[in-house]
Amino acid sequence: MNKTTNKIEKEIDKFRKAGNIQKAIDTCRSAIMEDENNTQLHIKLGDLYMERHLDIYQAQQYADEAISEYQRALEICVHSSEIYYKIAMAFYHKREMEKAVNYFKLALEYNPKMSEAYFMIAEVSMRKGDFSEASEFAKKAISISPICSSRSYYLLYCIMSVSSKTKWYKKAINLAASFITLPFDKYAIKEVTRQLSYMKFFPVLLKTSVMIFLRGFTQEVLDIYRETIDKAPGFVELYINLGRVYYELKRYEDAICEYKMAIWLDSLNLRAYYYLCQLYEEQRDFENAIETCKKLIELQPHVADFHCRIAQYLYLEGQIDEAIEHYQTAVSLNPNPQWTSVVAQTLGFIFQENTDNLDAAIASYQTAYNLNPDDIDIYLNLGNVFFEKGAYDNALIVYKKALESSPYNARIHCNLGYLYWGKGNIDEAIKEYEKAIKYDNTYDIAYNNLGVIYLDDLGRVQKAIDLFESAKKYNPNYALANYNLARSIALTGDKIEAAKLYQTALDINAYTQEIDPAEIEEKIQDLFS
Repeated sequence: MNKTTNKIEKEIDKFRKAGNIQKAIDTCRSAIMEDENNTQLHIKLGDLYMERHLDIYQAQQYADEAISEYQRALEICVHSSEIYYKIAMAFYHKREMEKAVNYFKLALEYNPKMSEAYFMIAEVSMRKGDFSEASEFAKKAISISPICSSRSYYLLYCIMSVSSKTKWYKKAINLAASFITLPFDKYAIKEVTRQLSYMKFFPVLLKTSVMIFLRGFTQEVLDIYRETIDKAPGFVELYINLGRVYYELKRYEDAICEYKMAIWLDSLNLRAYYYLCQLYEEQRDFENAIETCKKLIELQPHVADFHCRIAQYLYLEGQIDEAIEHYQTAVSLNPNPQWTSVVAQTLGFIFQENTDNLDAAIASYQTAYNLNPDDIDIYLNLGNVFFEKGAYDNALIVYKKALESSPYNARIHCNLGYLYWGKGNIDEAIKEYEKAIKYDNTYDIAYNNLGVIYLDDLGRVQKAIDLFESAKKYNPNYALANYNLARSIALTGDKIEAAKLYQTALDINAYTQEIDPAEIEEKIQDLFS
């Protein structure tokens, strides 16, 4: 560096330290006009533009101007790893990650010992969600410069902190190393200083919290957050809070953008992933909910709730095998017996309704029973799957066991009625259905099923009509009750009324899908054939 350049740089630094970045930029540009091939001045001007770009109080973007200056410097000095690194950083702050990584790699070609370039590739990998690659590059940075790698140690600590597989002492070692090496890592010192600067906005967070408490989520709160983000575009908490305000104002697309921005700034932020996942779920965008939930699981693979959530989304998307796999993982993690029992029942239901594996359904319900033997629903579900399998004696044992705990439970008596009916024991079936109605006189299914016995097995049409009428009374949208009542009325000779009831059943069935519609239509045609 010649004396003239040195003098100019000192003058520029004087303006910069005084806080007059624009004057520093103007001085540097004037000097470049007189010496266009001065590499150091182009780099200096690029640095000034980047400093202004990263100023938390500066909303305007200057990364492109910085890149232009660095590239002019590169034309003069094509083998400079420093310049490649600076260009990469400018692209990084522009959020053009692929270009940033390419330039970081070019910097490493000219200087394979540049630990900060390895760290930045690790940082980009982390933001993209590739935590394995992030760990690899962070460790590479530490191996090259163990004393000046505070950020790399801290990055490893963050990755380990969201993994329950990592031993606590390994996390502690990396955290301690990040503090010990901080004074020797100039880039880490700059980052810490930048983060501490966000404390200036604590009064804003307090003010908006009070406003939300008193008046709810308003446009005024939204405006305050947006203005503050313009001043501090790297403050992650602001994006999460702004996303929440957008969500409450039902501006869902805007909320999604803010949560994504928070994740971009901090790819280990569980809250941002979680809120984004919930938002996709409410929007019934299960495809994106699944992808977001996968990130949560990658961050914390041993949180049962995350596996349960993704299982729900996968099931709704028709990906049954994958849903079963995640439900099984959730059950194996078993955070508490009551919660896990419910998940095991859900798993049993999926096996029962969506696969031919009734034995797996039985095993899941039995797991649920072992976890929470006081839950009557487990007995009912287990009895039902035994019945479906044809293991009537086992079903009978389960239902009777349930009655020991809940003798006046109408559902259990109704299920017993169905079991006895299936075994051909009509008298016992009638007794159980009558008990079900006794303990719940609004039980539409019990009325309907008992009505079918009186109609089809005993030929007592009027008794059946009365029972079907009761089923309709307590559930007007019960297609099967309307259908069976129509069958009974048809036997009395009132074809017009029967046709009306069949048509009602057909209309309701379009939504409830209880019966094959072709069967109803055939009955209507038979009335007048």
